[in-house]
Amino acid sequence: MTKTVTEIENIVKQLADRINAPSYLLPTFSSPIGDATPNIEVDNLGLYNYVISERGTEYERKLTSDLNDLLYWIFSSVTFSMACNYELKNRIEEKDCRRIIFAKQEELLGVLDSKWEEKERKEHKSILVNSPFDDLAGLRATYCRELRAKGLSESEIDKLAYEKYPE
Repeated sequence: MTKTVTEIENIVKQLADRINAPSYLLPTFSSPIGDATPNIEVDNLGLYNYVISERGTEYERKLTSDLNDLLYWIFSSVTFSMACNYELKNRIEEKDCRRIIFAKQEELLGVLDSKWEEKERKEHKSILVNSPFDDLAGLRATYCRELRAKGLSESEIDKLAYEKYPE
C-alpha cells in the first residue's frame, strides 16, 4: 500500500536520526521551496516522486512505486552531503578527496541499509572507471595557482605541474 507524504516524512526523520543527519539536508514534503532542495510528492497514481526544482524550473523528477527506491534516492543525496562535510573537516592533501567521501557515504548508508551501501559502492566503482582516483590533484592545483601568480603561461604551468605531481 502506498504511503502518504506524512508517513514518508516520518520514516525519513527516523532514518535521519540514526545517522545524525542535519535537518537542512532533508527533502521537503509536498511543499517545494524552489532552491534545488529535493521535494517528495505522491501523485494520483500512487507513485512516489523525487523532484528537484529551482526558481520554478524542474531539473529532475524520478518516479517509483517502490518506497525503498525513494528512500535510497533521499539518503544517497543526504549521505553524500554529509560525507563531503566530513571530508572537508578531515582532508588529507595527498589523497583524492573522493576516497574519503565515497568511504564515508558508503559507511553512512550501511548504517541504514546494507543493500543501499552496496548499491552506492557499485555506483562509486562505475564513476572510477572513467574518472579514477588522482591523489595528487589537490597538490597539483595548488602548485598551478602558485605558478599562475608568477605569470607563467598555461602550457608551461601544465608542464611543470605534471612533472612535479604526475598522474
